Amino acid sequence: MNDIAEFQPGEILRALEAHHVDYVVIGAIAAIAAGAPILTTDLDVTPSRSEENVERLSFALRDLDAKLRSAESPEGVPFPIDVDSLATAETWTLVTRAGDLDVVFAPAGTQGYEDLRRGARRERIAGISVPVAALADVIRSKEAANREKDAMALPILRRTLEGVRSRSSHGRRG
Repeated sequence: MNDIAEFQPGEILRALEAHHVDYVVIGAIAAIAAGAPILTTDLDVTPSRSEENVERLSFALRDLDAKLRSAESPEGVPFPIDVDSLATAETWTLVTRAGDLDVVFAPAGTQGYEDLRRGARRERIAGISVPVAALADVIRSKEAANREKDAMALPILRRTLEGVRSRSSHGRRG
């Protein structure tokens, strides 16, 4: 899909919440929730690896008509969405009827869901209260991933984090 006009993160998040999936929003959407002035056309999440949670995730992905996304098949390729299939990879790049979704069980520089959950806070995204990774954790992951697109975003994310910390410390003093 990869079209910002067609990207509906709220619909994806509603499906995850409706199926009681344990997850943390990561990546650009988490950075945007912290105030970073960036754009994205996909949603990244880190779910718990528990079998029960991966089963709930599979139901949510089926509801979203998820398909495998690749450069050769941006419209997606059907695949079996079940616990056994989802357990075979660390990362799933998917296209759904609501936009692109990346499911990343262990983002670079992290230990996965339990690690990210500790610093996460509930934030409102598209009108839904969802668990969102701390901006410091997003930065840690992007630094560890060491991808060109992350390197370009890191200065903005670091400035945003400085601003968040500054506002927080001023709030405590006043």
